[in-house]
Amino acid sequence: MRAFLARVDAVIIQAVIAGALSFSHLHDLAEAAGQGGWKAWAYPVSVDLLLVAAWRRMREQQRVGLPAGGPRLWFLIALAASLGANIATAGLLDLNHVPALLRVVVAGWPAVAFFGGTLLAHAPRTSDDVDRGASAVSEAGESMPLVPTPAIVEPTTSGTAEPDPIPALEPAADSGPAPVPASTVHLPPALVDRAQALARELRSSTGEPADPDTVRARLGLPASMTPAVAAHL
Repeated sequence: MRAFLARVDAVIIQAVIAGALSFSHLHDLAEAAGQGGWKAWAYPVSVDLLLVAAWRRMREQQRVGLPAGGPRLWFLIALAASLGANIATAGLLDLNHVPALLRVVVAGWPAVAFFGGTLLAHAPRTSDDVDRGASAVSEAGESMPLVPTPAIVEPTTSGTAEPDPIPALEPAADSGPAPVPASTVHLPPALVDRAQALARELRSSTGEPADPDTVRARLGLPASMTPAVAAHL
């Protein structure tokens, strides 16, 4: 607990020191650019508020997984204004002779800050959208009627007669023509001559009787025609 308090105290002290120095540098730069009186004190408030608002909005959108390009852009703009004032007042810029371009930038800053703050403030709140969507889903679930689940009744064996077995259906006789055996298939004479010539060729080359399946394959016939080919060899 003490370590946590010490760490928090150190962060707070660093934040106070950084905020005070940045506030003073922005005031000095605005005053040197011609914004005297209360206007010089309003510039650091405007820059710091835009920086904090952009940071908070960027963290909110990143937390819910949404793109944070807009808040990140305004955060970088405010950070550049703060760092620019810190560097300019470190002796790199003659505050007695401020360039005209810097005077224009300082004079136009209020309009830029107002535009960025308006976009950040009036953008849809991501957390509210998520909560609203979750509540709508829960309300829709509550309003849906509940459908009763039918009860499953298990059959009991006591006091009940078993149903008669259903007789098996005999396959209906095929009214189509019966397939013709391959051995009764008559081959054309030209095909028979070709088969016998192939058989003689195979017999002469191998010295053994020709295999009907080999002859059938050489003729390009289906396998079911092997008995018909063998009948003519």
